[in-house]
Amino acid sequence: MDTLYERVAALDVHKDTVVACVRIMTEGKATRECQTYSTTTEQLEELRKRLKESGCTHVAMEATGVYWIPVFRILDEGPFELIVANAAHIKNVPGRKTDVNDATWIADLLACGLINASFVPDEDVQELRSLTRTRKQLVREQTRHVQRISRTLAEANIKLDSVISDIMGASGRRIIEAMIRGVRQPSQLAELAGKRLKATPKQLYDTLHGRLTDHHRFLLDLHLKQWDVLDETIRKIDGELDQRTASMQKENNDHTPFRSLIDLLCTIPGVSTVSATAILSEIGCDMSRFPSAGHLVSWSGLCPGKNESAGKRKSSRLRKGAPWLKTMLVQCAWAAKRKKDSYYRAQFFRIQGRRGPQKAICAVAASILTAIYHILKDGTEHRDLGAAYFDRPIKTKVSRYIAALAKLGFAVQIQPIPEAT
Repeated sequence: MDTLYERVAALDVHKDTVVACVRIMTEGKATRECQTYSTTTEQLEELRKRLKESGCTHVAMEATGVYWIPVFRILDEGPFELIVANAAHIKNVPGRKTDVNDATWIADLLACGLINASFVPDEDVQELRSLTRTRKQLVREQTRHVQRISRTLAEANIKLDSVISDIMGASGRRIIEAMIRGVRQPSQLAELAGKRLKATPKQLYDTLHGRLTDHHRFLLDLHLKQWDVLDETIRKIDGELDQRTASMQKENNDHTPFRSLIDLLCTIPGVSTVSATAILSEIGCDMSRFPSAGHLVSWSGLCPGKNESAGKRKSSRLRKGAPWLKTMLVQCAWAAKRKKDSYYRAQFFRIQGRRGPQKAICAVAASILTAIYHILKDGTEHRDLGAAYFDRPIKTKVSRYIAALAKLGFAVQIQPIPEAT
């Protein structure tokens, strides 16, 4: 196999150690030298010095958890090109697995140009990505505490979530806090509910008539306080995100404010400020790294797989892709599906009847990501194609059928159906 790079290095990164393999081609023969370094800052700086003295032009490493990040940031100051590879794409043949063999294998792949570089954003975007991912994890933990509150109430035979969609709303909070204080009378608890609830007073009374014990009150108080602590933490993260996005600018020395890009993405149905910030932190602002919108959709994992053998099509399920980005886009797709007279709503119901809701929502998420690609690339606002977009081909076909019947000697007149009175 042809060698593209004569002086390369590969790193097998672990929590406490880094195995470096320097591969140098001299007179058509490859020589390899492997050495193990600690992941301390002093040792990593020594590794950078050695790679520089060896004249390495390219250095590759696996994306191992979060351990590659400090290694990347320290080595990024060197005069060589750093490549972070997906570990699933550079698997070695089974057997004889050691850290030295792994580093040697990566070096051989890199010298032959067989490693695709993963997307590594700028440090500002990486920090923004860390904040948005932490926020999402805290929101998930918040949801778990709400589920625990519902389960505790169910144990007391109180089905509050049957009459209140959000038990952490104003009405639900008042009722739960009253339970914690010791109020057990269903009539007194029902009076705390808001007037906009659809449930009747009799339904509220029956729902709140249970057997609440001190044990249940203790658990409710515990989970409610945990929810409040998480809510306060999420608010702090939101404030930090606002400050960072207000001062950040677009990549590649473009002076476009980061906040303006968020506002452009918010013109898409279903995309909020929080989701727009999370999406930008995952894909960045520079779309030149993706040749087309299809490449971005495929990278995110929203492109259906293709698995065919002996003329038979097998499972075409989505691959893992970028899980943080994919879940956020699916969440935006569910929100966009609820907007009336929108293209995304029409697309969802058009596909749902044939392929089911899961495939339909993934298709809507892919369409939203396609729109995001063109918005970031062209700097334009989103333009909804409308719910009648899919009806245009049908009207074209009807006109073609009428013309065909006219050639056969038939006169066809189309009249609209009168509206029912």
